Amino acid sequence: MRAVAAGAVALLALSACVAPKEQTTPEVEPTTSPSTAAPEANSIEGFYEQQVTWASCGTFECATVQAPLDWEDASAGSISLALQRSVATGPADARIGSLLINPGGPGSSGIEFLEYAVSDVMGEPVVAAYDVVAFDPRGVGSSSAVSCGPDPVVDEFLTTDVVLESQADVEAARASVQAFGQGCLDATGPLLGQIDTVSAARDLDLLRAVLGDEKLHYAGFSYGTFLGATYADLYPENVGRLLLDGALDPAMSNDDLVVGQAIGFEEALSAYVEDCQAGRGCPLDGSVDEGKQQIAELVARIERRPLDAGNGAVVNGTMAFYGIVVTLYDDASWPYLTMALAEAMQQNTGATLLELANFYLDRGPDGSYLSNSMIAFTAINCLDYPTPERTYDEMVAFADQVAAQAPTFGRDFAMAVGCESWPFQSEAERAPITAPGAAPIVVVGTTGDPATPYEWSVALAEQLESGVLVTWEGEGHTAYGRSNACVEDAVDAYLVEGTVPEDGLEC
Repeated sequence: MRAVAAGAVALLALSACVAPKEQTTPEVEPTTSPSTAAPEANSIEGFYEQQVTWASCGTFECATVQAPLDWEDASAGSISLALQRSVATGPADARIGSLLINPGGPGSSGIEFLEYAVSDVMGEPVVAAYDVVAFDPRGVGSSSAVSCGPDPVVDEFLTTDVVLESQADVEAARASVQAFGQGCLDATGPLLGQIDTVSAARDLDLLRAVLGDEKLHYAGFSYGTFLGATYADLYPENVGRLLLDGALDPAMSNDDLVVGQAIGFEEALSAYVEDCQAGRGCPLDGSVDEGKQQIAELVARIERRPLDAGNGAVVNGTMAFYGIVVTLYDDASWPYLTMALAEAMQQNTGATLLELANFYLDRGPDGSYLSNSMIAFTAINCLDYPTPERTYDEMVAFADQVAAQAPTFGRDFAMAVGCESWPFQSEAERAPITAPGAAPIVVVGTTGDPATPYEWSVALAEQLESGVLVTWEGEGHTAYGRSNACVEDAVDAYLVEGTVPEDGLEC
């Protein structure tokens, strides 16, 4: 049996934890007047009193804000949060304020997301009414970031096929994770233990304040929904208009997340195979189940004998899995999967699979990494929720349970080691997030979402005391900006006019 990557909590699993209750904002008057003054040492209030200096960076404006390294101990030092904004295009007197955005991950760069967000995701009324402000969360991208050493070290950790066929294999894999994690701690320092979602949510309130906004207006996608919900639970009195699209259920355990995503991607793969077989040029024959079995057999064959991908590169089982799964996030990517499968099955080469896997990993053709998103993903997840330390036999039993519901790749989600060997162990407790007293929060769920299954959006909307659910009957991950006019109009009206959609709206 193969673990997808020794360092993955589960390949695509999103994280959650429960925010401490009754967090309050310091009573200070925020300002955005230019200043270079550093926050007052040993004072949370000092961080809130800092002033933001914006500078031109291409078509946008950029700034840096200082945040406490440790929100429980302001004297521990500070970190930098990188911001970029698209200034509201509408009249100044119609400007609502700032709209902070987070694309998910955890570990994805908001700054890298901004241009796409304002041009292809958000409606024109939103871009006109708001300064759309992207930020890289703590540990990510251009902010104070996690580092784990040279790219070859990271590449070996993320892309090596790890065979787990005995207790000795499990112990060896855990030793590898422990060594890699120690390298991350050596390279990153104490920040590695301070990038949990609760700390990032406190950063959100700091950003709200120094940007001059009384309330937080926010659009979070995928993991960004958990960040937004955590914020609402910490600071319900500061909630403005929160859009949570492709939601995580914060009450679920790590095992629940593994099972839910395994089933979600299994269902998405079924939808892909059915669509492929109905078209021309599909390399899969027989029934949908037979087509999925052919894909599983292909990956098993690649594990035994990696595919030549050209220019000295090869595709192993892990990279083949990445290349397949990344296309299931959006049905618009299905033709690329057909192309990759046809090439692998008919020509025994893996150039397209490699390109797709590199896209998922944010990895260049030469093996260099274009961002730290994948290592930040692991580091944040490991702080956000506990991971059980199973024996080999217990891992097999769990994998059997998952595979019974997701036969194609269920074992790949379940047979993995990771956070149990990380330098920092999570002490979070999973429970519902209710955010009592918050203004209405809109949760959008997609019925065919593989990464954050629709049931998770339903659960979050039900948990939130002010949650309102909007459903898109479609395929792929998230809805706003890639669905239909029903969703777009409802979200735009909520963000711009404050018009709350009817709870249970189906689009």
